[in-house]
Formats: sequence, structure tokens, C-alpha cells
Amino acid sequence: MTLRDQNPKKIIVFSRDEMKQWKMAQRFENDDRVRFFIGDVRDKDRLYRALDGVDVVIHAAATKIVPTAEYNPFEAVKTNVFGAMNVIDAAIDQGVDKVVALSTDKASSPINLYGATKMTSDKLFIAANSYSGKNGTKFSVVRYGNVLGSRGSVIPFFLSKVSSGVLPITHPEMTRFMITLEESVALVWKALSEAHGGEIFVRKIPSMKVTDIAKALGPDAKQEVIGIRPGEKLHEQMIAFEDSPRTYDFGDHYRIMPTINTGWEIAAQAGNLVPADFAYSSDSNADWMTIDELKAWVETNRARLGEI
Repeated sequence: MTLRDQNPKKIIVFSRDEMKQWKMAQRFENDDRVRFFIGDVRDKDRLYRALDGVDVVIHAAATKIVPTAEYNPFEAVKTNVFGAMNVIDAAIDQGVDKVVALSTDKASSPINLYGATKMTSDKLFIAANSYSGKNGTKFSVVRYGNVLGSRGSVIPFFLSKVSSGVLPITHPEMTRFMITLEESVALVWKALSEAHGGEIFVRKIPSMKVTDIAKALGPDAKQEVIGIRPGEKLHEQMIAFEDSPRTYDFGDHYRIMPTINTGWEIAAQAGNLVPADFAYSSDSNADWMTIDELKAWVETNRARLGEI
């Protein structure tokens, strides 16, 4: 979905990164539908101003690099938890129709601070449906794994290291979920169009071993095992087996229904309840991305990767 496909009255980009906003403004300089607001989710007053007259909010702000959160815990909590609370309050008070919050696989059975703050954020957005009013703002969450080629992710990192002839591997058995930017955006659109409020949407996506990612990006490079970073998981999980009693299969995605809100039973009828021992983890996934598939994706997206 792009601005060529849709015709929104206005899109407001709200962030504290003026450089990214400046670059985006150059790209959309002839489209007056795109507006830019410098601000921070930690600043509730600024959020109230930015959300005036807004119908839909996509909440993507986060301190997301695992080691960064481990070494700067206060800052991660301020953005990921207090920032989420500010977004919820501002959205309700300004009469926003729908809010979709972006989550992460690290929020399921978290072992690091980033995952713990995102699990807390997920809980906050789900609970927000209980006090937004019967006809008030609807809140839902989308959860997915490593977005191919996103800033700070393994693909641009490995590509930057290929010329050295050595690719650092944290653990030879490590696996990760893989999702394209287009697939992640499609999941957000699905949540916007189909959420009743309180669901966590989890798209079905392939897994890949980190060693295979390295083979795809640097087939001639030496792989050097450096050890798992602080707070890092060996395998990622998007749905814990404790969530299975409320998890429904909708074909191309799962939906975890809320524990505290009522009325979700009707929303669940279009799906099928997963088995009682179900868990969605990157190491036991039925779908795997091959080395050739990743190579093909990289070749198709060379221009995008060059901008990161």
C-alpha cells in the first residue's frame, strides 16, 4: 500500500528524528498530504497537539535495540512504557477511531528489558479498550519478527561486514523469524480493517538460521562465533503455549484474543482455535526461508538496502 494506492486527507509523521523527517520531506515534497511533526511520545502535551483531528494512529515509536535497552533501562522504559501510556491517553481524549501498536517477537516470554517493556506496552494497549468507552477508540496490536533490511537488523549489518571477509555469528544454532516490509504493512492494514479491539495479530512468516543468512549474504566470508549479546534469545517466539487457549488460526495469520475484555468470542468465530500445546517459535516453525530465496530478495531490494 502506498500513497499512489490510497488517498488519505492527511498523513502526519510524528517523531523526534529531524534528519529522517527531512529526508522523507524531500521524497514527498510535492505531496501536501504528508505533514511532519517533531515530537516525542514521552511528551504528552505535544502528542495531544499532533493527534488533534486524527482518525487513525500507527504507534511504532520504541527504543528497540536489545543491548541498548539493557544498558539504558530507564530510557527504554520512558519510551516503550510511559510513551505507550501517553499515546493511549492522547488517542482517547482526542477521539481517535483506531490505534494499531507495533509489537515484537521479543514481547512473548521476554528475557530482556526490551521484550519486557514491549510486553507491558502490549498489555497497556489491550487494556485500553476497557476504558476507552463502548463507542470509543479501538486498540489492537500487531506482532512480527525481523523485518528484512530494516535499520539495525542483521541483513544491513552483514552486508556492511562482507568486505572484511568475516561475518560475526552470535551462535551457530540461532534462528530468527523473517518478514518483508510489505508483509508487515499488510498486517497493519488487516488489523485496521478487521480488529474488534484487544487482539494481537501475528502473521505466519518463515524462519531462518543466522548461519544461513550469513551464507546468503557472504558465501565466501568466514563465520566467526562471538557469543550471544546481553539479553538476546537463541530462538524467537511470537506466541507462547500459555496463550494457546485464546489463540485462533485465521489462515495466513494468528490472533491472540484478550484475557480481560468481553465480546471477543464473536470475533474469534471466523478462526480456528489452535491446539492446547501450540507455540509459535522460530526454531520449531513449519516454514523456512532458503538461502536462494534470501539472495533473490536482496538482489531485488539492492536500492532500498543502499539507502539504509
